[in-house]
Amino acid sequence: MALPAEEWRAVAARCWAALQPALRERLAAAPLRDAVRLGCGLLRPEAEEAAALRRLCRRARAGKEAAAARRYREEGNRRFGRRQYAAAARLYSQAASHERPGSPDVSVCFANRSAALFHLGHFEVCLEDIARAQGHGYPDRLLPKVLLRKAECLLCLGRLQDAAEALSAVENKIAVDQTMTSAAHQALLKKISQLKNKVHEKENCPEPTLETHGAVQRELEIWEENDSISGASSSLSLNFDLERGRHLVASQDILPGQNLLKEEAFVSVLCPGESLLLPDSNETVWDTQVTNADLYCHRCLKQLLASVPCSGCSYAKYCSQNCADLAWEQYHRTECSLGALLLTLGVFCHVALRTVLRAGFAEVRRLVEQSHDDDKDLHNPEARCKHLSEAPDTRAGIPGKAEPLIPGCNDSGQYQSSYQAVFNLLPHTEKHSPEHKFLCLLSVVAICKKLQEVGLEAAVLNQESSEEWSKPETCENRSDELSPGLKIMAEAMLRHVLQLQCNAQAITVMQELGSGDGAVVNKRPVRLATAFFPVLSLLNHSCSPNTSVSFSGTAATVRASQPIPRGQEIFHCYGPHRCRMMVTERQQLLRQYFFECRCQACLEERESDVKSVVSLRNSFCCPSCRASMQGEDTLCCSNGACALSVSRESLSQCLWDLRQQIKQALKLLSDNKSDQAIKMLLKCQVDARNFLSPEHLLMGEMEDHLAQVYATLGKWQEAARHLQSSIRIVEMHHGPSSVEMGHELFKLAQILFNGFAVSEALSTIQRAEEILSVHCGPQSTQIQELKEMKTCLLELPRSILQRT
Repeated sequence: MALPAEEWRAVAARCWAALQPALRERLAAAPLRDAVRLGCGLLRPEAEEAAALRRLCRRARAGKEAAAARRYREEGNRRFGRRQYAAAARLYSQAASHERPGSPDVSVCFANRSAALFHLGHFEVCLEDIARAQGHGYPDRLLPKVLLRKAECLLCLGRLQDAAEALSAVENKIAVDQTMTSAAHQALLKKISQLKNKVHEKENCPEPTLETHGAVQRELEIWEENDSISGASSSLSLNFDLERGRHLVASQDILPGQNLLKEEAFVSVLCPGESLLLPDSNETVWDTQVTNADLYCHRCLKQLLASVPCSGCSYAKYCSQNCADLAWEQYHRTECSLGALLLTLGVFCHVALRTVLRAGFAEVRRLVEQSHDDDKDLHNPEARCKHLSEAPDTRAGIPGKAEPLIPGCNDSGQYQSSYQAVFNLLPHTEKHSPEHKFLCLLSVVAICKKLQEVGLEAAVLNQESSEEWSKPETCENRSDELSPGLKIMAEAMLRHVLQLQCNAQAITVMQELGSGDGAVVNKRPVRLATAFFPVLSLLNHSCSPNTSVSFSGTAATVRASQPIPRGQEIFHCYGPHRCRMMVTERQQLLRQYFFECRCQACLEERESDVKSVVSLRNSFCCPSCRASMQGEDTLCCSNGACALSVSRESLSQCLWDLRQQIKQALKLLSDNKSDQAIKMLLKCQVDARNFLSPEHLLMGEMEDHLAQVYATLGKWQEAARHLQSSIRIVEMHHGPSSVEMGHELFKLAQILFNGFAVSEALSTIQRAEEILSVHCGPQSTQIQELKEMKTCLLELPRSILQRT
């Protein structure tokens, strides 16, 4: 949820409509500083808008609640009893996030989760949870069972001496325990004896050391960093002109797959998921649905097995205590008590707050005051661009007379991934609608007033180290007014919220569909977080880009997806791609960026009378003769001998009905009703052929789903046949070297590998490697899995290789 909750947007819209016309005009034309000053008086504590926001925040529960902890723990116990260990572990994590740190209850959550992790084979993480349980005061009477689990983990990990010491500790514990029943005592002694025998066996018969063929050699990537642009390759240069603004250009010929940029996000905020906003109800209902907020570290975005909860709120979760401590020091000590408000106001407001917290008040104040000194240029970007474009040399690294020529560069002319670069991203203040600016203004003022209300102002303004702001009592500080320091923070935050509409970068991850425990893993890209990447933001959009962007945690890597000759601009796709949408659809979506796309793909489609590839392949066909249908509201068969006509609305309804049937088939598959799923999908194919073109993407999707069902049944040849049909359609739409082709070939390689089709698998692995190494790099997870499959196949006996 990038923007605030829908109900808050409605409240802001009513407030805007109720303002006097003269005040609306002043707000619409006001610079950010004046807008903040006017906005402070509109959100008084007694105002209807403030009351509405407090009601909405009660829906976004981010505090610790004992009732929630019990609910999640009990449900976790139920799932554990059904041997659904992964689900149980996640529920114990949710329970732990609601428990108070240091309490016996939170220690029980960690101990229970360690049991689930043990059954899942995550022995190292299980040991960490056992240590957490002990550190939080796990009840002494229950400790022997947990210590036995620790010994088993150590045994499984081959740490025999540690396992023996753990068993001795259990024996000593049992010897002094006077509360244990005789039966329990005997059961523990029996278990200890069994484990001791295993330790003895392993000591006498050590397991052979496995050769690490797949200690998968990390291929070194050639990289020479740019002196003027942090994180960029030396093959790029930063240019500026009136039409394109700041942009990157190839300073030498670039090959496909070559690294162009590596950048760590200045800030990133995890996208929480809609289920965290609970509906208004008198009855408390705790949602056990898992969202990204439960699956990934809120700081580094690493996938979670056993989360470390924040000690103050139930929302923030981390992969380690180190990440939790770093987040607390950098920003979470401020955000923690604002959790419900930030969830209500959306990710953009959260990113804006985290940005100013990471920068620190001194740097924020410096740049805000500097912008006041240059108000004329700040609020007239065209004049600023003209001034810059008339400069004798606008390349980065060449200092100007009094200041860097290109906005965002430091005094040495270097463009760094810094707060200065973030601050100088264009907010397009004059291009946003007055209603949208007002919504952002109210939201930012609400955050700053909350900071003031809960006593966090001093921490936010770093007053303990700044003499100028150390005496807030001298400032006028009424309940409907912000202190001068918080007004500066509010102005910067409002700027950042407006910037995000054009400069927010989605961090995506390939997420497994379903349980992920099958022989073939199906993945799709999912938006994981929203971030500021000031250097990546230098890339302009093209509907047919020459780069590919991939993510590892909070780091972005940009690679060339095709040869780029010297002098050509480096382009990134902001979303609307020529392979997925027609030019009219793309232009509509790109309006949010306040420009009309004039990339080569758009110009070619506009100037040509021929329909775009997308419209031809995703078109309807004649139900009678299968020729293509043409027209707008009424579609006519292109075959003159047929001349059938039908309304577009009618065929669109058929398409909607077909999609619903496919959803039902996938539901059957998730319920392990594979035979019924196959029948329904085959029927869907028959129905689709009556009105969809053979190249329609949905035809490919159905083939892909059929491949998935047959793979779950172990019918590898059938699965491969259907997936190959899907791949042909994907190749038509996205091209033979596209990342989409790479992902499909990766799935085909898995199917052929499992089906023991060695020669076909090896050739498919090679094709997938060639494509994915260009888009994702040689160190990506998929490339490593492909290498492991190849190694396994090549180690088969020569006689088998010859037969296949």
